[in-house]
Amino acid sequence: MDNTQQMINELLTPIKQFLQCETPDSWIEEARKPENLTALLVDHCNCELKASQTAMFMVRKYAVDKASGEALLAWAKPYEDFVYGGANRSTALFHNKKNGLSAPLVARADFPYGEELIEKMVRLIKEEFHHFEQVLEIMEKRDIPYSNLHAGRYAKGLMKAVRTHEPATLIDKLIVGAYIEARSCERFAKLAPYLDPELKKFYISLLRSEARHYQDYLTLAEKIAGKDIRDRIQAIGAKEAELISAPDSTFRFHSGTPEYIAC
Repeated sequence: MDNTQQMINELLTPIKQFLQCETPDSWIEEARKPENLTALLVDHCNCELKASQTAMFMVRKYAVDKASGEALLAWAKPYEDFVYGGANRSTALFHNKKNGLSAPLVARADFPYGEELIEKMVRLIKEEFHHFEQVLEIMEKRDIPYSNLHAGRYAKGLMKAVRTHEPATLIDKLIVGAYIEARSCERFAKLAPYLDPELKKFYISLLRSEARHYQDYLTLAEKIAGKDIRDRIQAIGAKEAELISAPDSTFRFHSGTPEYIAC
């Protein structure tokens, strides 16, 4: 066993124990089809932005003051302008406008886990933005234009399992985040051997950060809950496995078993 495969196995062992099902082989067969490459990459690009937006929303809602929230929005704006820009979308303009976080974030005094939430989520946001840029670069090299692609059912389906009272809402959203990151890591690893060398190398390079993101979300959920949350992890995990295993009419990065021919 080479060092890369050993690294993959070490990262995936806890993730496979966490997830309640593996990605079906039928999804892998669909994802590796050349006619689905555009949908795979565009949706992957969107997933990276959505992951950063989700983390940013949690920081803004729970952990920081108004000025810090505005600094976060300014950080995200070039990415959102690009994705939602429609006919005015410009890759060159995006690269010229993208920026970093303009000021240190100030934690609110009324949320005791603010500093830890900020630390973990800001690191996640930085990495997701970087992954977004990497996917976009791969698309540009292959003359695959970014296009609007409606979301699949996965994330919305998971959010239906989230409770509607605090702090349960935050705890459940963190668990949902853990499942999304864990599933992404599992799919990157399972799909990589069937891709061309550039994409294979890229997807393997994402595994370590995705595995850490899942652990960060879960650690925050357990700490904020302050009690055993295995029942919530189990319940949300069951919903996640249902979405992954059930027939799905739309091919996306997190779609279920295919009941379609192409995207």
